[in-house]
Amino acid sequence: MRTLAFDTLEFAKKLKAANFPQDQAEALAEAMAGIVEERLATKQDLKELEARLEARLREMELRLRHDLTLRLGAMLVAGVSLVAVLVKLL
Repeated sequence: MRTLAFDTLEFAKKLKAANFPQDQAEALAEAMAGIVEERLATKQDLKELEARLEARLREMELRLRHDLTLRLGAMLVAGVSLVAVLVKLL
């Protein structure tokens, strides 16, 4: 639910005070309201984005830990196997 406060009436009044014609000021105010509603992020939007990013970061951290654990295990097995082979050969 997006709720952005953009006062089109106040904006149109300011445009009229700057010598814009009435219809042009109203059209510009409506266009600006559409842009504000469509493109600006609310605090709620930012909170939702932050929550999604934190969840993805936790997921990536778990995957990285898993990968590193597997690699460390593989290196340990390889090292022990190499030592065992060298002991048998010598």
